Amino acid sequence: MKLFLTSALAIAAATAATAEGKLNIYNWGNYTSPELIEKFEKEFDVEVTITDFDSNTTALAKIEAGGHGFDIVVPTHSYVPTYIDKGLLMKPGIPEMENYGNISAQWKDVDWDPKREYTVPWQWGTTGVAVNKTAYSGDVNTSAIFMDPPEELVGKVNVVPEMQDVVSLALMYVGGEPCSTNKEDLKKARDMLVSAKSKWLSMDYGTTEKLSNGDWVASVNWNGSTFRARNNNPDVVYGYPKEGYIVWMDNMGILADAQNPDNAKLFLNFIMDPENAAMISSFARYANGIDGSEPFMPEDMKTAPEIVVPEELKAAGKFSPACSDEAKEYYNAIWTELQK
Repeated sequence: MKLFLTSALAIAAATAATAEGKLNIYNWGNYTSPELIEKFEKEFDVEVTITDFDSNTTALAKIEAGGHGFDIVVPTHSYVPTYIDKGLLMKPGIPEMENYGNISAQWKDVDWDPKREYTVPWQWGTTGVAVNKTAYSGDVNTSAIFMDPPEELVGKVNVVPEMQDVVSLALMYVGGEPCSTNKEDLKKARDMLVSAKSKWLSMDYGTTEKLSNGDWVASVNWNGSTFRARNNNPDVVYGYPKEGYIVWMDNMGILADAQNPDNAKLFLNFIMDPENAAMISSFARYANGIDGSEPFMPEDMKTAPEIVVPEELKAAGKFSPACSDEAKEYYNAIWTELQK
């Protein structure tokens, strides 16, 4: 017993000793609760800096280039295997962390990170379309909103700059599958995207604000961002494309070259606390994958149409896989065409 207490005190002392200084987080823009960060800073006497990115490809390129100074990154599940294969993430001993047991069973042993050796859940949700119903009163549960925009939306559509989501939605729209290597489906998807681009207004990230204030009347978008936009502007609605939409999970991992790894470990354990996970969801308006967070969540998340998928559209949701190298090449080629 004495040995146990001595070890416990030593661990506590070591934690206290490292819980000072800085923590640098690289996350999607407008996705981190200021209240959460303030709570962590006060509790552990750590100064946190958040740097934003707008797509998985942007984040991965920045990390691979080195010299970034970040401790933590938040990739989508389909990109986690790439980070692992390239040696960009450390194994911080997540299963031994105090709050590891709070991860919901369905998110504990996942294909992209078996046994959760590298990452913990951040938020999960869907990628569909958002439309301002004052501009368009037709069917919103279709990727035609951006693949073949109705006359009312021509020149008013935004497409978020997230390659895998956009190309996967396009593939499903033409009858294919996410991460397909079927050349016929890929050609159809590419041709339709390139043709549709002339009817778009932009390919930009700031969807919550611009949907809220009416700068955009339609966009490929994520459910939580659309939920926040609707809270600001009740004319905004979310559509689940019946041809197929993406289900995803963003995950938080510690970079192999982190300069503040101990503080990063504290933060990973911190966000697995149910009350803290609920803070993330309350701000970003996505589900979090942490058991026990429900009592702390906003009441309106229990019935929000952006969270509760209509029964008849549930089967259209597909958890996007990590693309093969061949599929990545096709996706990159299509994306390059869209950037011209």
